[in-house]
Amino acid sequence: MSSINEYLTSEVVVDYSEGLIHRREALRRLSMLGVGAAVAGPMLAACESPSGSPAPATPSAAGSVSGSAPAGPSPLPVEAITFRGPGGTLQGAWAAAADPRGTVLVVHENRGLTDHIRSVAGRLAASGYSALAIDLLSEEGGTAKFTDPAQATAALGAVPPARFVADMKAGIDELLRRVPAKSPAAMGFCFGGGMVWQLLAAGEPRLRAAVPFYGPLPDNADLAGSKRAAVLAVYAELDTRVNASRDTAKAALEKAGMKHEIVTYPGVNHAFFNDTGARYDPAAATQAYQRLTDWFATNLS
Repeated sequence: MSSINEYLTSEVVVDYSEGLIHRREALRRLSMLGVGAAVAGPMLAACESPSGSPAPATPSAAGSVSGSAPAGPSPLPVEAITFRGPGGTLQGAWAAAADPRGTVLVVHENRGLTDHIRSVAGRLAASGYSALAIDLLSEEGGTAKFTDPAQATAALGAVPPARFVADMKAGIDELLRRVPAKSPAAMGFCFGGGMVWQLLAAGEPRLRAAVPFYGPLPDNADLAGSKRAAVLAVYAELDTRVNASRDTAKAALEKAGMKHEIVTYPGVNHAFFNDTGARYDPAAATQAYQRLTDWFATNLS
């Protein structure tokens, strides 16, 4: 199992453990990720209470306000675009700021390029940063091809990490082609946060800023090839799974001599920024959005 597939598998298990999905749905999703019933059953059982049900949901999962207003300004219009990638045509969503102060590559969660991620690009544009939300399922025909979000997740799990990195680098190419006078940044959420760490570890000297939201750090990450990027690493206090790599990320940033800040929001869980999800926390998301735009204002030009 690849590290990416392992991470996607762990997300299913955590969703089940917090009561966000039923056992049958968890088994279905694990099967699509290549986890057989003989392995999946014990994985889920480890999350259950003696009664055979998942452990009680964490406070943030139980008390989130899904459907509340998204963090940040009302989004500017977003248009579907295509651009050149290393393996053919890539798809994305482009939101142009009226007078851009910088540009941002936005990397989606494990369900592909959704309306939520398009909205993030539009909000960034409204804040003065032209944004490209890339579809990392472009080679599979694009996220829209998958009517079942679990199928999109499984498709992402089957892609070699090197292809994701090459596609994201092509996204940086496109940002510089469209707004050549301004510096680029990258940000992503969950799976996408992990992809931002992957991009940094692969070496991307053109980046001036990066904001991975609760993303897993790749094993043995060496960030020296991206040392010009100022990194704001965002974590959630209750997200123990991803937080396990937080100290390693801090050490890697320090070793590379990179400007960085690591912030952990108290009392919230993984995916607290996603206003379409069960763990959304409006207050923390609003604070995080202000912090990331302040970070861009300081580090992009």
